[in-house]
Amino acid sequence: MLDRLDKRIVAQLQKDAAISNAELAERVGSSGPSCWRRIRQLEEAGVLGRTVRLADQALLGKSVNMICSVRMRTFEAENVSAFESFIASETCVLECFSMSGEWDYLLRVIASDVADYEQFLMRRLLKHPSVAGASSHLALRVAKYETAIPTD
Repeated sequence: MLDRLDKRIVAQLQKDAAISNAELAERVGSSGPSCWRRIRQLEEAGVLGRTVRLADQALLGKSVNMICSVRMRTFEAENVSAFESFIASETCVLECFSMSGEWDYLLRVIASDVADYEQFLMRRLLKHPSVAGASSHLALRVAKYETAIPTD
């Protein structure tokens, strides 16, 4: 269970992971050594994962966001494992959710344009032996995008 100081540390690091330990300690009302120890403990507990920098996908030439629903042929363990391994290897797939309901998986796929997405869909995804079908939805714009998990 995280205490209030741990939660403040996590909240600050989610806003700016490049912040110095001294600045972090000041912002959360703690000492530098205490913050450092708590960060290490949060990392060891798995609360804090790797440190990354968020990139602008449009400036990197990947301005198209597609939401793709996938239906599986079967749910045999080896098919599910093969599909999830395939998805993990596809760099254009940023998120993959196993779903309940009408569709089995929901993917967020980025592409440089619709033709680029079509290449992924027609030549890779739909050719995978465990995939029965897919439905694609073009995101017109991103109305909200957050990476920080609420700590309250």
